[in-house]
Amino acid sequence: MSAELTEWVPLDYYLAGPPRNGYSPVESVDWTGVQMIGLGCLTPDGFAPRQLKNAPDGITASHPAILREGDLLMSRANTRELVGLAGRYRDVGSPCIYPDLVMRLEVGENCSSEFLEILLRSRAVRQSLSSRAQGTSESMVKISAGSVRSLRVPLFSLTEQRRAVEAVYSITESEQDLAAAIAKIRSMRRGVLLKGMAAVEAAASPEGWQRVPLKEIVPSADYGISVALNADPGGIPTLRMNNLRDGRPDLKELRYSPQDVDSRILLRVGDVLFNRTNSIEHVGRAGIWGGELERATFASYLVRLNPDARRITPQYLVEWLQHPVIRQRVRSIATVAVQQVNVNPTRLRELEIDLPIDLSEQEKLVSSLESCDRRIAAELENLDKIRTMKQGLATELLSGKLAHGSV
Repeated sequence: MSAELTEWVPLDYYLAGPPRNGYSPVESVDWTGVQMIGLGCLTPDGFAPRQLKNAPDGITASHPAILREGDLLMSRANTRELVGLAGRYRDVGSPCIYPDLVMRLEVGENCSSEFLEILLRSRAVRQSLSSRAQGTSESMVKISAGSVRSLRVPLFSLTEQRRAVEAVYSITESEQDLAAAIAKIRSMRRGVLLKGMAAVEAAASPEGWQRVPLKEIVPSADYGISVALNADPGGIPTLRMNNLRDGRPDLKELRYSPQDVDSRILLRVGDVLFNRTNSIEHVGRAGIWGGELERATFASYLVRLNPDARRITPQYLVEWLQHPVIRQRVRSIATVAVQQVNVNPTRLRELEIDLPIDLSEQEKLVSSLESCDRRIAAELENLDKIRTMKQGLATELLSGKLAHGSV
């Protein structure tokens, strides 16, 4: 059956009542056995138990707002990109409530929560919800309960819903297997890093290693540009604080400088970038520029560290900066600003670094880590293909094709 012949209904048809907002996230000093999930628990991959806090005073395990396994949650306020994220609640080991930036959708008798989650996470529904969100700033827009309830979706019987869920979940199992394999390789990589840089936690450097102030082998650092960036690709690509991930540039959501940039601040192959401003969780990220774009620069949230190539390889410097112990030391010297923290490059360069004196030993350690990275990259590529296939099925679901046997 074609999409034109599919019967469409308001999303309210599948609900048992109006969506209910959560509670103001006022954290209690004393834990009474109830927690509150954070807005970050709703991710593009569904529900993830993050940012748990003590529930406000007066909330007990018998409170009507306590979440139940399978409850459908949606972010009603967030950035334009993230607003409308939905996921099914999973038990986190203790009773939980949800914050006021999240709404709970009570599924009616003519719908399964698994089906509705798939429907709400489809690209078309996400885009529709994002377009319905309102706000004076793109950093915080809101979706009203009325906008959610009036959203037009295809009509599926319970039998058709089960068929759609089985089709999507069969891919989900493959997705989970790949995600588990990636996590295992990441864990192995972490072991290689910790073993290879055991000197970081040692009382003194072992033979063949040295411990010196970072400024001795990184004599200078450059700040990025401070101009208003935009989405016009006619400008100069400019890396920001969210464009560093796993030691490499992440070129998603690039922004551009409409102004020309001094050639001295353009990125060069092998440049080491350090994220000096971010949340406490992400500050200190580092990455190496591999010439991913012909011409690019970086914003002032980042600094470029200029190592002495006679004493340290850029790759080793990045790995050292990403070591868990070093990340903790970096956070300890960060100063708190409004909703963010900042690391002064001068203070960063006062930290002591442990490194093999012989550059070939540095390269040997980096080579082992890069071998893990290649395996991770291959599995991530496979995972991306699986997720694209899954999103395609979700699109077919929205068109009604899954319900009527055309796929």
